Amino acid sequence: MAIRVAVEHRTVYKFDRPTDIGPHLVRLRPAPHCRTPILGYSLTVEPEAHFVNWQQDVYGNHAARLVFPEPARELSITVDLIADLSVVNPFDFFVDSDARHFPFEYPAGLAEDLEPYLRPVTEPGAAPGSGPSPLLAHWLNAFDADSAKGTPIVDFLVELNRRVAGDVAYSIRMEEGVLSPERTLERAIGSCRDSAWLLVAILRELGMAARFVSGYLVQLVPDDPSQVIAGLMSTDFTDLHAWAEVYVPGAGWIGLDATSGLLAGEGHIPLVGTPRPEQAAAITGTTGPAETVMEYSNTVRRIHEDPRVTKPYSQTQLERIHALGAEVDARLTAGDVRLTMGGEPTFVAAGDMESAQWQIAADGEEKRTYAVALAERLKAHYAPRGVVLHTQGKWYPGEPLPRWAIALYWRADHVALWNEPALLDDPWSEPILEPGSPAAHAAVAALTAQIAAGLGVPADSAR
Repeated sequence: MAIRVAVEHRTVYKFDRPTDIGPHLVRLRPAPHCRTPILGYSLTVEPEAHFVNWQQDVYGNHAARLVFPEPARELSITVDLIADLSVVNPFDFFVDSDARHFPFEYPAGLAEDLEPYLRPVTEPGAAPGSGPSPLLAHWLNAFDADSAKGTPIVDFLVELNRRVAGDVAYSIRMEEGVLSPERTLERAIGSCRDSAWLLVAILRELGMAARFVSGYLVQLVPDDPSQVIAGLMSTDFTDLHAWAEVYVPGAGWIGLDATSGLLAGEGHIPLVGTPRPEQAAAITGTTGPAETVMEYSNTVRRIHEDPRVTKPYSQTQLERIHALGAEVDARLTAGDVRLTMGGEPTFVAAGDMESAQWQIAADGEEKRTYAVALAERLKAHYAPRGVVLHTQGKWYPGEPLPRWAIALYWRADHVALWNEPALLDDPWSEPILEPGSPAAHAAVAALTAQIAAGLGVPADSAR
């Protein structure tokens, strides 16, 4: 299943007079580690008189540096991208053996490289190295990481992320900046960027490298209306979002969304990851003195959807398919084209879909029962004067014996093929004689002799 979406993110600054526009840095291009396939991307900038240089910052993020040689009354920056929202498994990684359980230590060289991401978060006004703030220390004590020693690292991170999401409610906060971890815990409510920065602080206090990530979050309305939470989401949605990433040797950077308590998936499109939130601002720059009005929009629309179980073809599509089929039939009839078709429908018992006979085994007691019943029903409907035969079927490589085949035969002129159904044995019925017994051998020999006599074959030729 594939759903492709087009995201448009537009930011406009309108000035009350022509004003100088200083250099701007735009961090709105999907990051190199983005797992969501990006099929198309464009950055459109107005005024037309400008220069753009794509760069990578010291942390490896893409950044467009814009230079404007002339004053202007308006600055607009528009990002358009096309994303393939095929499902991403957030647990699709391998962890190095030394980091499989909490706690773990980074090798010396790697720890040196990760130093900016290991540096503890310091509250505003506090001295570096002063330790966690009171409420953060209290939260860590309550979490009791010591009791989690030896826990698989993935389980540990999932539980940690879930706890943060449960302790901090979500709110849309329009004020600029990010709240400190102490302030977020004090309020017990915050924006996505507040929860993300809190989780970064917690991870670093626990000895793990973590960074602040800004990106797009794309959320699509579920196909099943019963899965839509009333009052929360009635249309497809996208906006800038923030989450944390933790570095685990072997796995690399793992996205943890403290707002939802989930790992980052296909709907998370990272744009920039940095040690501190202020380094991840989407747009930074300066302008000359002027009254400024900012306009902002972020939209998503579906541009392609594969049919799927939860959202099959629309009624209009079905009608077009049926009309096409009728047209094909009409043309075949007009051309006197005669077609036959064969197929092998597969049946699975509604009450038992997991046992071997309905999965991989060639035979099974229940499968035989259903097959015999189906054959008899088909005979009663199509060929009441026909005959049901149990014969050798396909013999697949690697299987010790051929499979059984149940065949239904009848004459087109409706003349009976067999008049005494009671004389036809069912190979799966309870045996009348014990297989391999002297009585069974004698009965088989007698039947063989009678058949030979009826065919005029010498008795010594029958075996």
